[in-house]
Amino acid sequence: MTESNALDPEDRKIVTLARSARARNGVPEGAAVRDETGRTYVAGSVELASLKLSALRTAVAMAVASGARSLEAAAVVSDAEALPVEDLAAVADLGGPETPVLLASPDGTVRSTVSAG
Repeated sequence: MTESNALDPEDRKIVTLARSARARNGVPEGAAVRDETGRTYVAGSVELASLKLSALRTAVAMAVASGARSLEAAAVVSDAEALPVEDLAAVADLGGPETPVLLASPDGTVRSTVSAG
């Protein structure tokens, strides 16, 4: 486990943004991604009758729709123990297989960091 205070400031920022999205929207997970220019995209999970998206896939989609060409990092705040393969694949599609993805608990403590690919 890594306390968010020990993180690089830019990684701490995306964990904080993901945590805020989760709390603000009352959803099971929040996510944030940082693109190649340093811009961030924040999202919560989407649960509609006709559409279900994880927070991370939603954040990646927002980045793509906004013109991002690559990702530097991603963060997810969730109670989940691991990230679905589909979520990691979305990050890898835009950022490449080495893009770090931080998984944090609701209190902001980073439990693991994995490569997208």
